[in-house]
Amino acid sequence: MSSPTQQRRREVLRAIVQDYIASQEPVGSRSLVERHGLQVSPATIRNDMAILEEAGLITQPHSSSGRVPTQAGYREFVDTLHDVKPLSSPERRAIMRFLEEGVDLEDVLRRSVRLLAQLTNQAAVVALPNLNVSRVRHCEVVALSPVRLLLVLITDNGRVDQRNVELDTVIEPEDVTRLREALNQALAGQTMEGASAKLANLAETAPPDVKYHLVKCATTLIDTLVDSRSDRFIIAGAANLTRGLPGIIEALEEQVIVLKLLSNLPDLGDVSVVIGDEHELASLKDSAAVTTSYGGGSGNPLGGMGVVGPTYMDYSGTIAKVRAVARYVGDIVAGE
Repeated sequence: MSSPTQQRRREVLRAIVQDYIASQEPVGSRSLVERHGLQVSPATIRNDMAILEEAGLITQPHSSSGRVPTQAGYREFVDTLHDVKPLSSPERRAIMRFLEEGVDLEDVLRRSVRLLAQLTNQAAVVALPNLNVSRVRHCEVVALSPVRLLLVLITDNGRVDQRNVELDTVIEPEDVTRLREALNQALAGQTMEGASAKLANLAETAPPDVKYHLVKCATTLIDTLVDSRSDRFIIAGAANLTRGLPGIIEALEEQVIVLKLLSNLPDLGDVSVVIGDEHELASLKDSAAVTTSYGGGSGNPLGGMGVVGPTYMDYSGTIAKVRAVARYVGDIVAGE
């Protein structure tokens, strides 16, 4: 059990972090006593600050200034963060209403990343679902003209991919129906890997009069399945970092950076916080990232989402907002 002195020093560190997040100005002992109602003298607080500085949790930028948190101080703050700011009822209703207006999963995710950027005033990123864990629900075939088809591939997690197919010969309306039936017979319920294999074998069993059209469609769908990898990302709010972290904007344009951000995701409902030097990549050393998984009713994550910002971000509020948006996306995916 910690002593009253240790408990007070934790409160002093928490107060320094909170005040610095709010102002980005060094925090002095007298202002801490006044703002946080600490029942000790400024001299006692200065002594606590000296101990915290010796432990590497805060630092003094200038000899006559107050203290600012170090990356280790932020980590200590996050690890002992028991009270995450709850979202208000109006905030929760606004989030759900905005996300429910999405026309498909990709639209919902685009809305979610824009929403996170607005709610946190940071850069937000989301990865589209990993198709390796998806199954084909349906393949729709629509004749846009006698020589052009629209293929719409729908997966069980609500992801929709559309591709146009240009034909060299005219296709009859009844053949469009036969094409749709043949494709769905081969694809329905298949994983993406299995779907590719089934499509590759379609030419061998296709009726001669629609074989050409079927092969053309199968080739296009295979390209779609191969191209639609799990490393497709949507980023919003990068302009929010222009003042504090201009270098991060360039970093987020590199796919490997985003992959690293959304790797090693926590279980559904949990949130991961990575601060400063804890990042594997040098380009993220001055930033903090709060990430989580989203998914449907199966309990398996479909992808990840999160925000990137300065190390002095509002951790409590950011954690609550990332967690809430991910949960609502999961509810929509699950149809709840």
